[in-house]
Amino acid sequence: MQEFVIETIEQYPHKCMFSVFGEDRLREMNIQVGEVMTVSFDIDAREYNGRWYNDLRAWRVSREVQGAPAVGMPAPADIPAPAAPAMGGTAVASEPEDDLPF
Repeated sequence: MQEFVIETIEQYPHKCMFSVFGEDRLREMNIQVGEVMTVSFDIDAREYNGRWYNDLRAWRVSREVQGAPAVGMPAPADIPAPAAPAMGGTAVASEPEDDLPF
Protein backbone atom coordinates (compact mmCIF):
# COMPACT_ATOMS: atom_id res chain seq x y z
CA MET A 1 0.00 0.00 0.00
CA GLN A 2 1.25 3.48 -0.88
CA GLU A 3 -0.31 6.79 0.16
CA PHE A 4 -0.56 9.93 -1.99
CA VAL A 5 -1.68 13.50 -1.33
CA ILE A 6 -3.46 15.43 -4.07
CA GLU A 7 -4.58 19.05 -4.21
CA THR A 8 -7.80 20.16 -5.86
CA ILE A 9 -7.85 22.88 -8.50
CA GLU A 10 -10.25 25.43 -7.02
CA GLN A 11 -10.25 29.00 -5.76
CA TYR A 12 -9.47 27.59 -2.29
CA PRO A 13 -7.58 24.33 -2.94
CA HIS A 14 -8.05 21.36 -0.63
CA LYS A 15 -5.63 18.53 0.00
CA CYS A 16 -6.74 14.93 0.20
CA MET A 17 -4.78 11.80 1.11
CA PHE A 18 -5.68 8.50 -0.54
CA SER A 19 -4.03 5.11 -0.74
CA VAL A 20 -3.40 2.63 -3.53
CA PHE A 21 -3.33 -1.03 -2.48
CA GLY A 22 -1.38 -3.61 -4.45
CA GLU A 23 1.79 -3.58 -6.55
CA ASP A 24 -0.18 -4.25 -9.75
CA ARG A 25 -2.38 -1.16 -9.21
CA LEU A 26 0.65 0.98 -8.33
CA ARG A 27 2.30 -0.01 -11.63
CA GLU A 28 -0.95 0.45 -13.56
CA MET A 29 -1.68 3.92 -12.12
CA ASN A 30 1.97 5.07 -12.28
CA ILE A 31 1.23 8.30 -10.38
CA GLN A 32 3.91 11.00 -10.80
CA VAL A 33 4.45 14.26 -8.89
CA GLY A 34 2.94 17.29 -10.64
CA GLU A 35 0.49 15.39 -12.87
CA VAL A 36 -3.05 16.69 -13.38
CA MET A 37 -5.43 13.77 -12.96
CA THR A 38 -8.84 12.66 -11.80
CA VAL A 39 -8.82 10.05 -9.03
CA SER A 40 -11.80 7.76 -8.40
CA PHE A 41 -11.82 6.19 -4.96
CA ASP A 42 -13.96 4.34 -2.44
CA ILE A 43 -14.60 5.86 0.99
CA ASP A 44 -14.59 3.58 4.00
CA ALA A 45 -14.95 4.46 7.71
CA ARG A 46 -13.76 2.49 10.71
CA GLU A 47 -13.87 2.93 14.47
CA TYR A 48 -10.78 2.73 16.66
CA ASN A 49 -10.84 3.49 20.41
CA GLY A 50 -14.15 5.33 20.15
CA ARG A 51 -13.04 7.57 17.26
CA TRP A 52 -13.93 7.25 13.59
CA TYR A 53 -11.40 7.38 10.76
CA ASN A 54 -11.96 7.56 7.00
CA ASP A 55 -9.97 5.67 4.38
CA LEU A 56 -9.89 6.68 0.72
CA ARG A 57 -8.76 3.86 -1.58
CA ALA A 58 -8.16 4.75 -5.21
CA TRP A 59 -9.44 2.35 -7.84
CA ARG A 60 -8.90 4.44 -10.99
CA VAL A 61 -6.72 7.33 -12.13
CA SER A 62 -7.56 9.23 -15.32
CA ARG A 63 -4.91 11.49 -16.86
CA GLU A 64 -5.93 14.84 -18.28
CA VAL A 65 -5.53 15.30 -22.04
CA GLN A 66 -2.94 17.95 -22.96
CA GLY A 67 -4.68 21.29 -23.55
CA ALA A 68 -7.93 20.21 -21.88
CA PRO A 69 -9.19 22.27 -18.95
CA ALA A 70 -8.73 20.79 -15.49
CA VAL A 71 -11.79 19.09 -14.02
CA GLY A 72 -11.69 21.06 -10.76
CA MET A 73 -12.32 24.40 -12.49
CA PRO A 74 -15.47 24.28 -14.62
CA ALA A 75 -15.59 26.59 -17.61
CA PRO A 76 -17.49 29.81 -16.94
CA ALA A 77 -21.09 29.66 -18.10
CA ASP A 78 -22.45 32.21 -20.55
CA ILE A 79 -24.75 33.95 -18.09
CA PRO A 80 -25.72 37.53 -18.92
CA ALA A 81 -24.65 40.14 -16.39
CA PRO A 82 -27.47 41.76 -14.38
CA ALA A 83 -28.65 45.11 -15.67
CA ALA A 84 -27.31 48.22 -13.94
CA PRO A 85 -29.83 50.28 -11.92
CA ALA A 86 -31.43 53.17 -13.79
CA MET A 87 -30.02 56.65 -13.16
CA GLY A 88 -31.83 58.43 -10.35
CA GLY A 89 -33.15 55.15 -8.94
CA THR A 90 -32.12 53.76 -5.63
CA ALA A 91 -29.80 50.82 -5.63
CA VAL A 92 -30.20 48.27 -2.87
CA ALA A 93 -26.98 47.88 -0.93
CA SER A 94 -25.85 44.30 -0.90
CA GLU A 95 -23.84 42.67 1.81
CA PRO A 96 -20.12 42.33 1.05
CA GLU A 97 -19.12 38.97 -0.36
CA ASP A 98 -17.38 36.73 2.16
CA ASP A 99 -14.26 35.26 0.53
CA LEU A 100 -13.28 33.03 3.42
CA PRO A 101 -13.31 29.28 2.69
CA PHE A 102 -15.01 28.46 6.02
